[in-house]
Amino acid sequence: MPEAIPVQQDRRETLSFFVAGVIFLVVLPLLNVLPAEGSWLHLSDFRLNQFGKFLAFAILALGLDLIWGYCGVLSLGQGVFFGLGAYCMGMYLALQIGSESVYGSDLPDFMVWTQVKELPLFWYPFKSFWGGFFGAILVPVLFATLFGFLAFRSRIKGVYFAIITQALAFAAWLVFNRNETRLGGTNGLTDFKQLIGFRLSDPSTQRGLYLVTVLALGAAYLLCRYIVASRAGKVLIAIRDSESRVTFSGYTPWMYKLFVFVVAAGLAGLAGMLYVPQVGIITPAQIGVLPSLEVVIWVAVGGRGTLIGAIVGAVAVNYGRSVLTNYFPEAWPFILGGLFVIVVTMFPDGLIGMIRKLTARKETPAPLVKAEGGTAA
Repeated sequence: MPEAIPVQQDRRETLSFFVAGVIFLVVLPLLNVLPAEGSWLHLSDFRLNQFGKFLAFAILALGLDLIWGYCGVLSLGQGVFFGLGAYCMGMYLALQIGSESVYGSDLPDFMVWTQVKELPLFWYPFKSFWGGFFGAILVPVLFATLFGFLAFRSRIKGVYFAIITQALAFAAWLVFNRNETRLGGTNGLTDFKQLIGFRLSDPSTQRGLYLVTVLALGAAYLLCRYIVASRAGKVLIAIRDSESRVTFSGYTPWMYKLFVFVVAAGLAGLAGMLYVPQVGIITPAQIGVLPSLEVVIWVAVGGRGTLIGAIVGAVAVNYGRSVLTNYFPEAWPFILGGLFVIVVTMFPDGLIGMIRKLTARKETPAPLVKAEGGTAA
């Protein structure tokens, strides 16, 4: 029966989710604590931290897959929301340096360089961890709500929406590069020391951040899967396939678009918040047009409209980047561009879509053949 394949597919994805959870949540941390000497299974602190960064990127990719893969709205500005979340957490971490500052000042070092005498007012909420935590989620959400309302309410869609989100990313990059914004200018925020009393330089702290990132990714995946399986998710897919029919059916498409756009922005902010303490720096380079375009490539390579494909694409592409840039550092942009062209032209459904097609063919029963060579009715 035709219904059997989706059920099997759902079971397979559920099993894959749990297997991946065991690998990332149990196996890799155990390999990390194995003694380095005499064990070829040992996973270094550097590699574990690297996987933590990849999984943070996977949360960002999930949000884009939700709005692009299921709603058909291509946003080229997800890097902005990622950067807002990252800067909110980075501001909290910068204020924790305190007496450990090179200049012995309570102000971040870059403010001392630029001769800022007092902490700007908008920095005050980030003196506490909860200010940085909630700010990393709420600031991207509020900004996405305002921007999305103005865009979707005006019925901007298709390539025009992609263009204005790309313009948004470029504008944000210009703003964050200016020293007048009091956010570190082109150097951004860096040299973080501690997070709620834990030294960021300690391997145990980085291991804890990795585990938090794994749990956050699992929660983000379950949230996206719940949305897709809900009634609202069916409307999102209908909007992607034929927005005019959804309108004639009595729904208001722009409200659903705004909803999923805000959810994607919140996930991007969460990803940025988890990224900063693991990498130790946030600069305007993570906000501009190119980072936002890379997220599109991750989702396209993994398979848009699959959720699991966004995770696979983000981890696979970034791992490939870490390996290939060691040998061909200048060629990576060309490799990435070529990969995108190949996927779009030859494998439009991405890696997960290709796997699904192969498994579907194996599970489809062969047609009966008559003795004289014709197929049975």
